[in-house]
Amino acid sequence: MLWFDGALIAGPTAPFDLADRGLTLGDGVFDTALAIDGRLVFEAAHVARLAAATRALGFAVAPERIAQAMRAVAGGAGAIGTGAFAAIRTTVTRGSGPRGLAPPAEPRPVLWASAAALPPALPFASLTLHPTNIRRNDTSPAARWKTLGYLDAVLAATEARAAGFDEALFRNTHGRVACAGTGNLFALFGTRLVTPPLSEGVLAGIVRAELLRLAPSLGFTAAEQPLAFEEFLGADAVFLTNSLRGLAPVRAVGATPFAAHPAVAALGEALRAAMRP
Repeated sequence: MLWFDGALIAGPTAPFDLADRGLTLGDGVFDTALAIDGRLVFEAAHVARLAAATRALGFAVAPERIAQAMRAVAGGAGAIGTGAFAAIRTTVTRGSGPRGLAPPAEPRPVLWASAAALPPALPFASLTLHPTNIRRNDTSPAARWKTLGYLDAVLAATEARAAGFDEALFRNTHGRVACAGTGNLFALFGTRLVTPPLSEGVLAGIVRAELLRLAPSLGFTAAEQPLAFEEFLGADAVFLTNSLRGLAPVRAVGATPFAAHPAVAALGEALRAAMRP
């Protein structure tokens, strides 16, 4: 199901301007949210983040319009057979413009959203991480937003799968842990829960923020601080968070194994509870 610029479309295609800067320059942002039985999980946070990204990049879209698009496809997900779980992708581009890098003086953003089936076994399933030598550019403003320029992540994911892993782990230009290809990373040291700060080239993940909020109520001290790769490998446990996976325990980072940890299970249960209506 597709919602494109104000209307629901039954099929997966819609007319598209080939001069759109999202296509020619990657000049756009997107959001991926989880819908359960037609309900968007953490809807307000997803809408707010995408609206903030459009404002920051200079082609603001009203939060109400973003929410309309997300809800339209989330509510219709059952009708297209996606079952209880659906991935809701919402994309905004700056729209079309003249040739060259300079953005148009009066951008006309294009907004669309789609729903896709999500395997019920994906949320909270464990995974393995492959440390890629592709670096996350912590100096780039784009590192803070979900922009359309995802080629580094595509190449790193291909590399990880070829090496027999589920996901890629990115370090930044200083060699410190940044994030996974599609999620934020956490390390557990006793009762200290540590995740890299946004300044390390990290996306402000929705579930990341929720875990930082929940952790103190479960007896953890939550901190945002830089993590050397060797320090990360020495953690008691590590896990990945994103909106579709929820909390995914990490079984291995390269050749370093990690055993299942009861604290990670407790955090996962708390997140499951927060995701319920």
